[in-house]
Amino acid sequence: MSKLPIALASLALACPMSAQAQESVDTGDDSYNMVIVYGDDECPQSTADQIVVCARKAENERFRIPQNLRLSESPENRSWAERVERFEMAGDFGTMSCSPTGAGGFTGCTQEMIAAAYADKANDAGVRFGEIIAAERAKRLSTIDEDAAAEQERVEMIEREYMERLERERAAETPDETALPQPEGAEDPL
Repeated sequence: MSKLPIALASLALACPMSAQAQESVDTGDDSYNMVIVYGDDECPQSTADQIVVCARKAENERFRIPQNLRLSESPENRSWAERVERFEMAGDFGTMSCSPTGAGGFTGCTQEMIAAAYADKANDAGVRFGEIIAAERAKRLSTIDEDAAAEQERVEMIEREYMERLERERAAETPDETALPQPEGAEDPL
């Protein structure tokens, strides 16, 4: 069997499709076509027998991995470097190797399980959530002294204004208060 058909098939798969074909979503119904356009790209015009529905995304999303795959916890989404690390122990045997071959091969299994448990704990979504909460708490606590000082200053200003207003009211004469008439013949002692 010739290698030429295999090479041609792989070449055909590797050739890029047109931008329109890559962004189209196959709906199974030919009466409408759903297309994703990025930035200021033009949406294709609808025809008499086909309606084109465009979903517009930001330009910086054009070459990115889709949002639902970016933060997936699925084992298939582990990096190659992380996968290759698992093969470092593949040829080991003997003591502390966790292999069925060699003397004492079972002795490393507990260590391997403990290391795997710590790795799972370090990559747990709850740990990252706790780190986000701790960062937000630290950010809020960093401004608490300034906020408290500003609030204290505002309260003291309100109290000062209140006391000044009270003093003005006490010093002012009331409108119904009039000086009593002096009796005739009496001189003002002052």
